[in-house]
Amino acid sequence: MPTIEQSIDVDVPVTTVYNQWTQFESFPQFMGGVESITQIGDTLTHWRTKIGGVEREFDAEITEQHPDERVAWKSIDGKTHAGVVTFHRLSDTTTRIMVQIDWETESLVEKVGAVVGVDDAQVKGDLKRFKEFIEARGTETGAWRGDVS
Repeated sequence: MPTIEQSIDVDVPVTTVYNQWTQFESFPQFMGGVESITQIGDTLTHWRTKIGGVEREFDAEITEQHPDERVAWKSIDGKTHAGVVTFHRLSDTTTRIMVQIDWETESLVEKVGAVVGVDDAQVKGDLKRFKEFIEARGTETGAWRGDVS
């Protein structure tokens, strides 16, 4: 099972970064391969992805969420997929985002992609686009400040 770990520093306060990250339906604006995300409930999302020509749909459950600190999730159907994003205040205006994703490869293309680092490059690009998105806006599009233990 491949593990992806990436981080990026964003020139926006931690609360703004965290608030935007809780707006899952905005992810297609900066995440490559994410066609859509539908927020079904406070802790349940439905994802449609198309990566490398492979289309998938799955539901993911937020398993842990603490404002300005972390969001963790796992898929509850389909391919095994789990991860955590943590938010670290570096200063009043700078935040470090750290992402760890574990997922199960199925096809030969996915297995080869994992071995040669395509997955890491995808997440790195997604974080870069998120940085550009939130820094250009300077403010979040919404927020969910609930706590999930």
